[in-house]
Amino acid sequence: METMKQAPLSVYAKLVCVALFWGGTFIAGRIVSTEIPHMIAAAGRFLVACVFLLLLAWRVEGGLPKLSRQQLQATFGLGATGIFLYNICFLAALERMPAGRSALFVSLSPIVTALSMAILFRERLGAIKWLGIAIAFLGAAVVITRGDLFSVVHDISSSMGAGELFMLGAVGSWTAYTILGKHALKGLSPIAATTYASLWGLALLCMGAVNQLPLLDTSKLTWQVVSAIVFLGIFGTVIGFVWYYEGVKAIGPARTAVFNNLVPVFGVTLSSLMLKEPVLISMIVGGLLVIAGVSLTNRSTSND
Repeated sequence: METMKQAPLSVYAKLVCVALFWGGTFIAGRIVSTEIPHMIAAAGRFLVACVFLLLLAWRVEGGLPKLSRQQLQATFGLGATGIFLYNICFLAALERMPAGRSALFVSLSPIVTALSMAILFRERLGAIKWLGIAIAFLGAAVVITRGDLFSVVHDISSSMGAGELFMLGAVGSWTAYTILGKHALKGLSPIAATTYASLWGLALLCMGAVNQLPLLDTSKLTWQVVSAIVFLGIFGTVIGFVWYYEGVKAIGPARTAVFNNLVPVFGVTLSSLMLKEPVLISMIVGGLLVIAGVSLTNRSTSND
């Protein structure tokens, strides 16, 4: 096994940039979601992403392989969950709640995935993993309730608005995507799997986008909105994916996953700097608890 000293510094620099790009998707998503219909915005993102993914697949692997029936079903499942459903929930949430709070929700994805694997596939969770899960969910509760945990006892609707529910839907969609990718795909490279999933997702999004065309106000397609869509497609999807898997190859999945903890940090920071969103104490405390819980769970996973 390669040690951290053997990996070049550029690998770590790229992983920090990936976290920055993914944190930036919340700001770009917020800009887009408040101006144009969600299906059209998401379709635009993955139209850009698919063009570059197809070019990448052709250059690196000589094109896309022919899929078996099982791979066809699996990649459709990936596209339906991680591309179609995730982006609908993601943009719907960002229309209704601040980008910084949304970024903290997404950091729960590894915890929900670990819990789902234990329930669905009976994967063993040791005491340290359970502790990490409990800490992460406590942090999420602090963020959701804005520090007033007891308000949930009296009236959960006072804390859980439509934005929060959509964000939880996004977490659930990404969890399904992660589990499908781990268990359903065989014989496909990460580039091929992601490209096929993105193509399926784009097809589903385009069907919804056609119905939303009458709602599109072309005057709102400003350079800021178009730039945000391009950022989501190129940096938030293609470059983020390529560099992330370079990290997985160089230092392993467990160490690479640690860099995901920087995503909510960048998301909250950028939302404050670029969108002038307030940073609440509950967001800082809850975010730190979530990151600590995720780190504890990942550390336990890598030691099992």
